[in-house]
Amino acid sequence: MPAAQPSALETGNVLTVIVALAANLGVALAKLVAAVITRSGAMAAEAFHALADCGNEVLLLVAQSRSERPADEEHPLGHGREAYFWALIASLAVFVTGALLSLREGIHELVSGAEATSFPVAYAVLFVSLVLESLSLARAYRQLRREARDLSREFLEHFDLSSDPIARAIFAEDAAAVAGNVIAALGIVLRQTTGSSVPDGVAAILIGLILAYVAVQLARRNGDFLIGRGASTAIHERVRRVMAAQPGVKAVADLVITFLGPRQLWVIARIEIEDDLSGRGVKVLLRDLERALTDDSRFITRIDLVPFYEPK
Repeated sequence: MPAAQPSALETGNVLTVIVALAANLGVALAKLVAAVITRSGAMAAEAFHALADCGNEVLLLVAQSRSERPADEEHPLGHGREAYFWALIASLAVFVTGALLSLREGIHELVSGAEATSFPVAYAVLFVSLVLESLSLARAYRQLRREARDLSREFLEHFDLSSDPIARAIFAEDAAAVAGNVIAALGIVLRQTTGSSVPDGVAAILIGLILAYVAVQLARRNGDFLIGRGASTAIHERVRRVMAAQPGVKAVADLVITFLGPRQLWVIARIEIEDDLSGRGVKVLLRDLERALTDDSRFITRIDLVPFYEPK
């Protein structure tokens, strides 16, 4: 039984992505210019990092838009899981590309040891970038924290269990961006004070490794939901309690709850019903069960119930 789906505007996903994209477009351009001026490997790695973030955010907007399309004949369960597909593409294609380019830049810096100049330009760009990306990170954190509070979860628990690939990706990329700015600044400071290109090259490699780690973790999580990740134990127990509390239900024999998309739960259950229920009574019971479940959670978007009598 399909139910009304939560609006993307209610979750704040679109605005969160747009804020991050606007910040990263300016940051990427500034870092590219600074990388050319300073000849710093760490700054070049950060430029690739910012460009990877921009590409990721464009794909996340595509994911948001396409996953909201309604069900049709070819996709009777809707298009919700398409969000995980595009988020998976973003994590593999965009982040991995940024990671490889950053690693290449770091290795090149270690081998060539080209002279770097104009350090104040690098510091100014990294400072502005740190401020902008910290603001974007704070917004993504507030969104996830608000959702965690609504679901009575700790923040890290919700970050791991959340079915929303977009909020997770934005928070992860912003956290990596903040760390990347700090690492790049440290590498450039050490280069300026020691005169060696090694800290600069090591910083670029560390930035690449951070991007690679984020890519692997996001890809693993999105692949998990794309395959058909089940809901948490807490959700199972809550749904089971709601169904078992309905008059006429003797037991919930089998219960499967999976995600059709971000915040879209599909409940499938076999329920043992009272032996004396008439055909009309069974219809009323199923209707009441569906209403009770959707009243209890706005995230349940489809319910399939199979009633049966236990043979005596």
